[in-house]
Amino acid sequence: MRETSLRTAAAVLERMINSAGDDSSAAITRADDGTVLTYVGKRTKTFVTVLGEITLHRAYYTDGNGRGYFPQDRNLGFDTDCLSGGVKRMIGHTAGVLSFTESSLMIRNLAGLHVGSKHVERAGEALGQEIINTEKSQVVQVPPCSTTMYLGMDGTGCPMRKEETEGRTGKQPDGSAKTREVKLAVVFSADSRDSHGKPTRDVGSVSYNAAIESAATADVDESLSEFAQRTERETQRRGFDKAALQVVIGDGAKWIWNIADEQFPDAIQIIDLFHAKGTISTAAKAIFGTENKFGAQWAKTCRDELEAGKLERIIEKLKAFAENCKEARQCREYLITNRRRLNYPRFRALGLCTSSGIVESGCKHVIGARVKQSGMHWTVRGANAIIALRCFKLSGRFDAFMDQRRSA
Repeated sequence: MRETSLRTAAAVLERMINSAGDDSSAAITRADDGTVLTYVGKRTKTFVTVLGEITLHRAYYTDGNGRGYFPQDRNLGFDTDCLSGGVKRMIGHTAGVLSFTESSLMIRNLAGLHVGSKHVERAGEALGQEIINTEKSQVVQVPPCSTTMYLGMDGTGCPMRKEETEGRTGKQPDGSAKTREVKLAVVFSADSRDSHGKPTRDVGSVSYNAAIESAATADVDESLSEFAQRTERETQRRGFDKAALQVVIGDGAKWIWNIADEQFPDAIQIIDLFHAKGTISTAAKAIFGTENKFGAQWAKTCRDELEAGKLERIIEKLKAFAENCKEARQCREYLITNRRRLNYPRFRALGLCTSSGIVESGCKHVIGARVKQSGMHWTVRGANAIIALRCFKLSGRFDAFMDQRRSA
């Protein structure tokens, strides 16, 4: 019944459009930029709409240089890929979540449309590239959704095609790389409290922005790194820079704190408590062994002291092992370097969130769940396009983007 109804509706739509076009073939017309166009004749092409396939007989024009134009295609919202705006919206919603093959099957099962996986891939990546351009060019600043706003940053690997990692060092036994790092910025508020009274992210407050980009800015550079610029746009878009209290949270990666120092000098910087405790646990295992009960108790005491703000005690304890144990030395240097980012009693007194779980889960949910599926290997361009599409979708921006695209 559904397929019959859709076929009937598609046939009616096809007749309506073709009938309307019969009398609209002016001998001379103008393109959007004012170029004079001369009517040549009709050209036939099949398009996929939300109702199914329709075949249109469109007026074909050329300019003085022989370039061809189909004004009706633009008026109807058709691109050169033969997909209507409604079908592209379906592709955006599905390809941002599922593999291209699964996306094709989803559209077929739910909408009865036959859009091949390669067609989905091309259309999905094209939409993602449009989103990349939009994200860079359109920054609408809004008031912050809370007096306290959080910015989290993290990175995760994306499996790449061989040509995208040639000459790059990595974690493979031979020193080569199979991945490129996707850097993620997450902006959110955390005025809510869990059952234990600890701050937790507010539902609907989270936005994501990510790409395979460099976060390094040399002292001689006149502009910020690509990812620093991305972070700046996202924080402006969310009103982070206008919040009464700004908080930057992350792990111990230096690039995170370099961006924080450079762009948000007034923000409170917090190292995720779980990550800091993990650094102490790693050092304890290296010092005492993985199965040593005394070492396990020593590590627990140090972790409790960390939460209690007794950082100097831990630093002093590690001093005795630093000369002969690399992990103990690294942990001690880590604690000394990040003193102000490990002041958990102060953070608790201010009612601040000390967990970057939303950021780490973002790496898994936003990035990993889409680009790290079995057998996937990406180009930088393709990965960035799908990551942009997914970030827009999960941040609640995709439908507004499509509405704007339709009205443009």
